[in-house]
Amino acid sequence: MKPFIKRALFGLFGGLIVVGSLGACAGRGPGGWGPEASNPAEFKAKMVEKVGGKLDLDAAQKQKLGVLADKLQAQRTALRGTAEPRESVRALMAGATFDQAAATRLVEEKTAAVRAGSPEVIKAAADFFDSLKPEQQQKVREFMERGRRWGRHG
Repeated sequence: MKPFIKRALFGLFGGLIVVGSLGACAGRGPGGWGPEASNPAEFKAKMVEKVGGKLDLDAAQKQKLGVLADKLQAQRTALRGTAEPRESVRALMAGATFDQAAATRLVEEKTAAVRAGSPEVIKAAADFFDSLKPEQQQKVREFMERGRRWGRHG
């Protein structure tokens, strides 16, 4: 695999893990996971501050992390779609038989959403990860190796 592709993928997954882990450790709030369900801007600000503190980010790095958070939120919204996910799945099983055609359409819609938004997410993740100093990048790698969330345990 070409070094650029490796770096892009590593940056993407590193960013996804950092942002996803912080979202997961935020706790379950009313109507969804953590405060992002009720106020995405507040969640983003808290997440940027938390990651910023853990990685000792400067203002430019925090700005790039904020862009990454925005792109991930947009991707999440596009992937979720307009219908409640559980309702979409329930509709597949509402009749006497499983609606294979509708299931295929649902998968195609979700795949198209991922394809459409992924280039922007990858670029934002790469911009953020590449802006980190080597010691900050190492902290992200160590975090990924530990397999734990930053928060209660580390």
